[in-house]
Amino acid sequence: MHSEPVASRSADPRDSRESPRDSRNGGTPHLDAVSLAIIEQLQEDGRRPYAAIGKAVGLSEAAVRQRVQKLLDQGVMQIVAVTDPLTVGFRRQAMVGIHVEGDVESVADALTGMSECEYVVMTAGSFDLMVEIVCEDDDHLLDVINRRIRAIPGVRSTESFVYLKLKKQTYMWGTR
Repeated sequence: MHSEPVASRSADPRDSRESPRDSRNGGTPHLDAVSLAIIEQLQEDGRRPYAAIGKAVGLSEAAVRQRVQKLLDQGVMQIVAVTDPLTVGFRRQAMVGIHVEGDVESVADALTGMSECEYVVMTAGSFDLMVEIVCEDDDHLLDVINRRIRAIPGVRSTESFVYLKLKKQTYMWGTR
């Protein structure tokens, strides 16, 4: 947990202003040092009070509240409860590599509409897409892969990597 203000990231947090979109990097939001520090605080504890975050980053509670709302509105971050799938009835997880013939984006779009697909990633490697699937059991997984994913136009083949044991799952990559 950070206990000292993050003054070392910028000379004066009040002097740093965020532009809504930065045209130099494809329209992604520009994040100053204070916003990055706020994100790090929330990655450590998504329920941390705004007053405590403000103390750590050198802003008022109201200023932190405004910045967090702006980060949420810009799609920079989400604040969510992360569950262990096993404890909420999902006994089978798998990563599925997919080879696509034709338009990869249309297949990716179809996969994003499936509630079982938690992550859909277009890749540059031996697969065109990698998809993480969370299912209730093996029958459910078989149904998703065999009847739904393989039925999407453009899916040429799939390879499944069934999770035997999840050793690490974290969202603490920070803001680098």
